[in-house]
This record gives sequence, structure tokens and C-alpha cells, in this order.
Amino acid sequence: MSTSPLVVENLSFKYRTRPELAIEDISFELKQGELLLIAGSSGCGKTTLARCINGLIPRSYRGARKGRVLLNGREVADLKIAEMAQEVGTLLQDPERQIVASNVFNEIAFGPENLGLPREEIVARVERAMRRLNIEYLRERETFNLSGGEKQKAALAGVLTMNPSILLLDEPLASLDPASAHEALAVFRSLADEGKTIILVEHRVEDALAAKPDRLLYMEDGRIQYLGPIRDLPPEIDYTQVKLPAQWVVKRVRAEKKPAEPPTSPKVKKERGEPLVVFEDVDFRYGDEYPLILQNVNLTIYRGDLIAVLGPNGAGKSTLVKHAIGLLKPTRGRVLVGGQDTRKMSVAQIARSLGYVFQSPTHMLYASTVQEELEFGPRNLGFKADDIAASVKESIATVNLKGFEEYPPLGLSFGQQKRTTIAAVLAMRSKILVMDEPTAGQDFANYTRFMEALCKSSNGSQSILSANFESTVFITHDLDLAVTYANRVLLFGDKHIVAEGKPEDVLKDIDVLLKYRVRPTSLLHLNLELLPQTGGFLPAESLAGFAL
Repeated sequence: MSTSPLVVENLSFKYRTRPELAIEDISFELKQGELLLIAGSSGCGKTTLARCINGLIPRSYRGARKGRVLLNGREVADLKIAEMAQEVGTLLQDPERQIVASNVFNEIAFGPENLGLPREEIVARVERAMRRLNIEYLRERETFNLSGGEKQKAALAGVLTMNPSILLLDEPLASLDPASAHEALAVFRSLADEGKTIILVEHRVEDALAAKPDRLLYMEDGRIQYLGPIRDLPPEIDYTQVKLPAQWVVKRVRAEKKPAEPPTSPKVKKERGEPLVVFEDVDFRYGDEYPLILQNVNLTIYRGDLIAVLGPNGAGKSTLVKHAIGLLKPTRGRVLVGGQDTRKMSVAQIARSLGYVFQSPTHMLYASTVQEELEFGPRNLGFKADDIAASVKESIATVNLKGFEEYPPLGLSFGQQKRTTIAAVLAMRSKILVMDEPTAGQDFANYTRFMEALCKSSNGSQSILSANFESTVFITHDLDLAVTYANRVLLFGDKHIVAEGKPEDVLKDIDVLLKYRVRPTSLLHLNLELLPQTGGFLPAESLAGFAL
């Protein structure tokens, strides 16, 4: 019997509720100290494979499984849950599903406490994990008040305290600012160098390459299409499905020798219209005993704006936009929506003008089916039945959820849940769309599809949805989203807006970006290099038409 930490042999699985195989004939072996990157589009089988490795299949998800999964020589199905927890440590996509304690120290200590370890050992493990992730400052914080990225770090620390031999990391970068993501990848690499076996499931392939994966496993339609080293872009990988370095994409596009098309940007070229939302000298704190989160914020959102909000974890980006929808009221100053002070408006009144997609989909989803979830908002806004049907149909098509109308939203994958929340807000046809981390859990193909539907007219004519939105604001740690889709960038830090303007102006100051934990990407560098030729930022495929 093999002594490798993980052996997968001829593994296939079909969920009880679905007719098709989720994964088919998967075989590979991982050595101690190896870091494997698993990539592929949504629905390709990555999550199912992960569930087979960490024992959720067959324990929590029922279906027909064939083949074997061996952890240090023992079949997963034969291990007890307590044994599994010490063999495989899993970091989930959505930290909301993993946080159980009320403060950070107790959260990180939860796992070793359940193993019955001595208090001294528990404290030592917690301190070690916090130091490793540079989160000592979060020690006494309430988990409820953490940002999404801070929750992700706390959840990862909790996994590390269990000291598993295999770490299974499912989209660990999704909620992290670029600098935190880079630091986390360095931690993963160092853990592998120390002998841990690391499985990194990640859509952001370019970012994940910083961890220097030993091999890449690329999946399509439940099967392995490529398994091997990552020295260049393997021909088996579809660059339209996963996010890759810009130079790789340019090289592939040129090699395909497609007919030359005029380079285009998805950004809609609109003249700045009237003000829609105005922040005037806004300060905010959660209470007198808490420090300021926002200080002297002045901002005007105009019709025609496609705004990307960038900045570090915990900077207050989500707090900022929650003022626009009336969930929070300023401690000082005022916020105007459509010329009215939000203090005098209900959240329901504001919702007619501004739709908000939360960072965590579990904060929004409640209905028994996707269809009902999408119908709820427009029905409460008084839409006619025909308009509701049209909005729901187009929203589902925009986020690629056709066929999932009767599925329970909370039974979907994290990425599908996120798209459901986006569709629910699209169906309400608000004038202003605000999305908090819209690409979290999304593969490149899916988020490109819905971002282009919102930000670009199709064949010269806009859809019902994109024609309705007068402005779109997206908070994101994905810098390339700002490069490709924004016509205005806000860099948020030190409790206020530290830089604001056109992407070409704000994003050229690399020193300022790094100060506020925004790491330049290959697409940004290539766009800055070609800016004299292009006159504006473009996606990688369009850059292939220019001389480097």
C-alpha cells in the first residue's frame, strides 16, 4: 500500500439528485510536501473532487462513488470524523460557513479544544497560527465585526491549529486583498516546504502561481484535461475559462491567428450625468466606544459611472457602500440618494433606486427555489407579473443559471449562490447596482459574461437590464476587474478616499497602490506599457493586436 499522503484511483461520483456524473475516472497521487493547484471553470468537478478528499463524500453528500481515495494509506470512507479532521484541514470558500465562535481567539482555538488538547498546547498553537498569518491584532476582535478578508484569515488560522498532514484550500484568495493573498500564498509555499501536502483549488490561476505550485491539475466536464508542471500555458487549458497571466493570453491569441478585430473595451463610453449619490463630510463609527471607520468622506456617484472600489481588508469599503443603501447612517455628515437624505428614507425606499449584492450570499438568500428568490424583490416593488417574468428570465440568463430555477439557493455551490444574489438584484432593475466582491467564487468565464452584460451594449443595443442601470459600483480585490471594466477607480484607505479618477490615472501610481495593499497584475503592467498605443485600458485579448 502506498505511503503517499493522498492517492486517488479511478474516482467517479454521481450525485443522487443529478443524472450526470460530476467527476469521472480521476486518478493522481500527491507526495509529501507537494503543492498541487487545481483549476477549471465552475461545474467542472473541482468541488466534488475536494469533497471526496475531505470526506464530505460520502458522509454529507449522497450518491454513487466508484474508485478509491486513500489518505496516508487509509480509505477516506473508513476514517472517523475526528481522524479525518487531523488528516485533512479544509478551508471553505465562504468563511461565513466556517466561523462558529464569537471572538477570534476562541474561533482559532475551537478545533484543538475539540481534540481535547491541554490548554497550554491550545494557546501555543493559536499564538503560532496568528503569528504565521500576521493577525495578532485580531486576537480580541468579535468575529461578527470582521471584514470578509479578516474572517478568511481567522478561518485559515483555525485550520492551521489542527496541524493536519494535508491542507485543502478551496478558493482561499477570494476575500483577501491582493497583498494579503500574496502573503497567504507565501505561507502555503512554506508549509509545503516544511512537509505539508497542499491542495489549492483556485480560479485565480495567475495569483496562485506566486505559490510556485509543483503541478497543475486542470479539469473540464468532470475529467482531468491536464496534470503536470506549469512552465508555460499548456495547450489543454482554455484561456477563456480561467484567469491566466496576460502575456500567456496574448501569446495564445496570436498563435491562434484569428481574424483581426478592432480592439474594444467593455466599458460604456458615457458622458457624466447628474449626481445619483452624494456623500458630504461623512464620519462613521459603530458606537462611542469604537474607533472611526469612515472619516471625512466626500464622494459623488454620477449617472454613467462604472466605479471600482479598491483597498485593503478592513479599510471600510463595505461600510462605505452600506451607507448608500441606508443600512448604516452617518455619525456625522449626510448621504443623499436621489437628492434625499438617507436618514429620512427607509431601506425599502432606497432599494427602488439602489440594489446591493452582499459580499456573503448567505446574508441574502432565504427562498426555497432560485425562481422564488429572484421574484421576491420585484414583487415587493410592485412590478407587474409580465415584467417580473421578463426580469427574472433575463437575470438568470445573464448570470448563467438557466436550468437551476427550481434548485434551492442554499444547496448550490458558493459561486452559484453568489450569482443568484446578483441575479436577484438585477431582477429589481434598480438605477444603481452595487456589488461587493462580485467575482468571489466565480470562474473567469462566468464573471466576464455578467460583467460584460452589465457594462457593455451587445451588438450596439443594450439589454433590458444594462439599459436600466444608470451607474454600477463594484468593491473588488480583483485589480483586473477595475482595469477591464471601470471608467472610474476609488482607492480607499486610512478611513477615506485616498485616490480617485480614471483607471489610467489612478492605477499608474504603483507606489500608492502598494501602500494600500493593491498589487499590480500582469494585465495592468501590460496596459501601462501599451497605453501610448491604446489610449486606454483593454482586456488581454484586445492587447494581442498591439506591438509589444
